[in-house]
Amino acid sequence: MNLFNRRQSLTLLGAAVLVPSVTPTLAQGTTTSSTPWPDTLRAARGQTVYFNAWAGSERINAYLQWVAGELQRDFGVKLQHVKISDAADVVKRVRAEKQAGRKDTEGTVDLIWINGENFAAMKRDGLLSAPFAPSLPNFQWVDTVGKPTTLVDFSVPTDGLESPWGMAQLTFFADRQRLPQLPQSMNDLLALARSQPGRITYPRPPNFHGTTFVKQALIEHAPDVKALAQPVTAAALEAQAAPLWRFLDALHPHLWRGGKQFPQNSAAQRQMMADGELLLALTFNPNEAANEIAAKRLSATVQSSQFAKGTIGNTHFVAIPYNAPSKAGAQVVANFLLSPAAQARKADIDVWGDPTVLDVARLPAAERARFASAVRPGQLTQSAPALPEPHASWVDALEKEWTRRYGV
Repeated sequence: MNLFNRRQSLTLLGAAVLVPSVTPTLAQGTTTSSTPWPDTLRAARGQTVYFNAWAGSERINAYLQWVAGELQRDFGVKLQHVKISDAADVVKRVRAEKQAGRKDTEGTVDLIWINGENFAAMKRDGLLSAPFAPSLPNFQWVDTVGKPTTLVDFSVPTDGLESPWGMAQLTFFADRQRLPQLPQSMNDLLALARSQPGRITYPRPPNFHGTTFVKQALIEHAPDVKALAQPVTAAALEAQAAPLWRFLDALHPHLWRGGKQFPQNSAAQRQMMADGELLLALTFNPNEAANEIAAKRLSATVQSSQFAKGTIGNTHFVAIPYNAPSKAGAQVVANFLLSPAAQARKADIDVWGDPTVLDVARLPAAERARFASAVRPGQLTQSAPALPEPHASWVDALEKEWTRRYGV
């Protein structure tokens, strides 16, 4: 990067901006940070930010190492990746700290990678810091119109309490030499399973991908989809999920091992597909197949697809706990993660391939050019509509009922 471009990028990364930011509607009585951004930058310098983030991917871990180097050099902020396997464990830790009376600067977590039911729990229990996301200079570039899930997390308004980081949407992929046409709905998938017994499956809930598969089937079969956006009740579960259980009852006998066993996660399912044992795999990253092809773990003949009428999509976020010791540093990290430079690198198939939350068309030309790239083998070429997640409370209810019916 030449000096001019680097100065331009640093303006986007760290300085106060002149363009008004897109501000979400906040809950009554809440406010965003009123601290001028230059003051936040000064307060952050020298701080260490303990970022609790999933560590199950070498690509993601390497990306965060790059982020750490950029932050240290440009802002004097040290990023420490605290590697976790489940954000729910971090939520429990922060809750325990609050119950123990930990003050507002005495926590062990400065930033957490989070979404869904974990965010809903932290918001409900008062475990988050004051709203900060709309005050970040780079929030102005977030596509809050075309990607409304940047403001709503599993049907729960974010109210500025978490900052969007990346996009996700349920995507299926298969080798076109074995399966030329991917299913375009859950009913198509049922027909495929009946015609190819033992060659289709999905991960076992409560694995995230398995639960997402179940939620997709719920959305496609629920009598009243709008009811799914409300907190779950016993009556709503009975009424809206009854067609789901009938669908799964019809599907399971035709699955791998007769629906009596399920892969533990999507990585296991992907490997079974690569080995030819299964016809189909699923992911929540539309670029995963392209990533795996680039890494030579999948054949170049693998193609990706989403259902014609849409698949579940959401945004993943970063949030600051109420008792984070380095709140200023955490905001600087969140702002950098929203920068065009960081978002473009994250979206690069060879780096991570996680879709951006930004409205690329609105970026300055030099920053927009960072996102220009040729379509890669396995990459999704036509996106379907992103269907909103059910309310976060449906997750636990569905998982418990699935386990009761099929988990033994």
